[in-house]
Amino acid sequence: MPRPSSKFVCQQCGHEALKWMGRCPECEAWNSFQEEIVAPKAPTKGAKAPPGPVVLSGRPQRITEVTSLTQKRLSTRLGELDRVLGGGIVPGSLVLVGGDPGIGKSTLLTQVAHHFSQDHGPVLYVSGEESAEQIRLRADRLAMSSPNLYLLGETDILQVEGQVDQLRPACLLIDSIQTMYTPESTSSPGTVSQVRHATQVLMRMAKTLHLPVFIVGHVTKEGAIAGPRVLEHMVDTVLYFEGERGHTYRLLRAVKNRFGSTNEVGIFEMAEEGLLEVPNPSEYLLAERSQYAPGSAVTATVEGTRPLLVEVQALAVPTQMVAPRRVTTGLDASRTHLLLAVLEKRAGVRCSTQEVYVNVAGGVRVVEPATDLGVALAVASSVLEAPVPPDTVMAGEVGLAGEVRAVGQMEKRLAEAARLGFRRAVIPRRNITPRLKQAGMDVVPVESLRQALEVVLGV
Repeated sequence: MPRPSSKFVCQQCGHEALKWMGRCPECEAWNSFQEEIVAPKAPTKGAKAPPGPVVLSGRPQRITEVTSLTQKRLSTRLGELDRVLGGGIVPGSLVLVGGDPGIGKSTLLTQVAHHFSQDHGPVLYVSGEESAEQIRLRADRLAMSSPNLYLLGETDILQVEGQVDQLRPACLLIDSIQTMYTPESTSSPGTVSQVRHATQVLMRMAKTLHLPVFIVGHVTKEGAIAGPRVLEHMVDTVLYFEGERGHTYRLLRAVKNRFGSTNEVGIFEMAEEGLLEVPNPSEYLLAERSQYAPGSAVTATVEGTRPLLVEVQALAVPTQMVAPRRVTTGLDASRTHLLLAVLEKRAGVRCSTQEVYVNVAGGVRVVEPATDLGVALAVASSVLEAPVPPDTVMAGEVGLAGEVRAVGQMEKRLAEAARLGFRRAVIPRRNITPRLKQAGMDVVPVESLRQALEVVLGV
């Protein structure tokens, strides 16, 4: 009988090697190889039979002959979650939820399980990290105890499949995929092969039973889903929970969605009774804004179809260091460094002798280039000690030549600003259209960053 052999597999990308290596040659991750036992294959007796003709199971169809199906979506009674999913849960979809520890993933799944069990039938909540008693304590704290919600503490994915065949739930929740294992693989839970096999079993159940499945995934220090990238490729939707643990606001963002847009974002507030939806996030984020304080500017961004006003705070401190510090929170650091260079070269604002700290208030992270103008004016306001008028909002992309470029969906941005009481908007000149003049605001067009400094700060 052949003896079992071993191989070393990178836990980040799945690259296989015959011996342990300190650094993966594929993804360049350090100390990511782990030994896995390869079960021996049963020996085959006799010569192989010649292959016979292939039996065709179907024929190609013209795209005009294929009937179009309308996916019926199931509501979770959480409007923010339904928004990110594209309008609700699609039966048979596989949804991966990731986020930092303690960010609220299990709380969100508990609320989804409670509402779903009340509206659509029995729900099975499988936990490999907590016991049923621990989940019951969380459900009691959230005041969510439905008789149609079934709890199961299990890590064997085949046992979970057997329970699903008996119960036939309307929804399945797995917390978490890194704790699941299959006896068919000899490696430990959380490895590449175990995660792949467990996800394949869940995907088969989801597609054959039209069963919506939610999976919780751990994240690494870099904020990515732990384990192989193949996990994100196998599922239908990948959701990330974002937010600082010291803040009460949480952002739910879709980075992959086969049934909807990946531009939508849901905003929740973490409270004692669970995750609460935030209907007017701009109003909440600007509630504690300091008026007439240098270094504060309000910019209008768009997350999916939702306009959002955020406060950008900047602090510039003179320093004698050769390489001044640049610290950013909630913004892309490389983009912020670019704006500092444009400020000094094109607008004459001295930043090379200043330590610059830039923050988006409220723990929100924005990545849209339309916030460039707000970030640049906030930094200039702090360097020059000139406050931005509190009734002014701005939006625009800044180019390397110092020009202010046009951005999309300007009508939505100005309508949201007017609703919150802003009276003046500084926007790119190319965004000026007849409809913008009806927004009830004083719209000031600018062509360059230097002109924006003159209009807003008077310098």
